[in-house]
Amino acid sequence: MHRVVKATALPQYRLQVEFDDGVAGIVEIFPRLSGPVFEPLRDEAMFRTVTIDKESGAVCWPNGPDLAPDAMYSRLSGKAMFAQDEERAEVTPR
Repeated sequence: MHRVVKATALPQYRLQVEFDDGVAGIVEIFPRLSGPVFEPLRDEAMFRTVTIDKESGAVCWPNGPDLAPDAMYSRLSGKAMFAQDEERAEVTPR
């Protein structure tokens, strides 16, 4: 699994992220900011406190929410999240 090595909060609840292999890009977070865990991040000051969990490589915030790196990596790289997804993508039914 790839690890996030850099995460920077941007305006409009977006994150600039960079992974350990150099894949980088901007991820829009606003659609995920609902529910009791993520709603506090609608406060822009709280959103800007984003950090990276050193053990898991996940994007996280001091109040507890975190984002697993696999979905962000898949979206930014265009690669399937799991090896079996890549295998299925290569096999086209006829």
